[in-house]
Amino acid sequence: MTREYKLLPKSRERPITRFYPDGEATLVGLACNLLTPKYNVVLAGYHRTFGHRSNGTFICLVYDSESKIWRKLVSSQDDHFSHMNRNQVVFINGSLHWLTETCSSVLVVDLDCDILRKISLPDEVRCGIGSRVYLLELDGCLSIIQISEAWMNIWVLKDYEREEWCMVDSVSLRCIRGMVPGIFPISQTSQYVFLATHKQVLVYQRNSKVWKEMYSVKNSSTLPLWFSAHAFRSTIFSCH
Repeated sequence: MTREYKLLPKSRERPITRFYPDGEATLVGLACNLLTPKYNVVLAGYHRTFGHRSNGTFICLVYDSESKIWRKLVSSQDDHFSHMNRNQVVFINGSLHWLTETCSSVLVVDLDCDILRKISLPDEVRCGIGSRVYLLELDGCLSIIQISEAWMNIWVLKDYEREEWCMVDSVSLRCIRGMVPGIFPISQTSQYVFLATHKQVLVYQRNSKVWKEMYSVKNSSTLPLWFSAHAFRSTIFSCH
């Protein structure tokens, strides 16, 4: 957006190929501290050798803009990440967060302490037939959005250390029932929730409980909008 770019140093000497897939990054995250001119780029994935499945070794490479070098974190994980939730990464409290495919926990990469851990989700939040779960941010807190056929429930991690979740909103989806199977939450604030469908961007106004269409694709694009829709922050971080 600022028309700036920065070429990062190589994270490894040997390029990743199908013959050398060791530590292929399936998770990519950007961590920005808006109070200081520092950022981290994180590439994470599972170790595997050619012709073999992953052995459960989770490799996390972290680029530090101050030192201009990559460092490696290695851990033993048994999680998987769907194509959807691995693209929804949230940076809060000095850590990057990814929702696991089973929707039972959130993977946390603590960049201050260089450790990996998990945060459990509420017992009421589960993926299954007719229910989908997404990870977002809400006013500086980690948030979970659960969408079923008729309802959208929004949870917030109120106490980060004690892992205490609180449901802050329950929204009826009756007005957009036909769009529910293909809807995808992309961003939210205390006043609005933004969601994308195949060719539309919708906004739900929490105070008035009104749905509105913000944008609609007029051409015959085949890729759903949520492939190119990302949460926006008011502060743009320069890479220089």
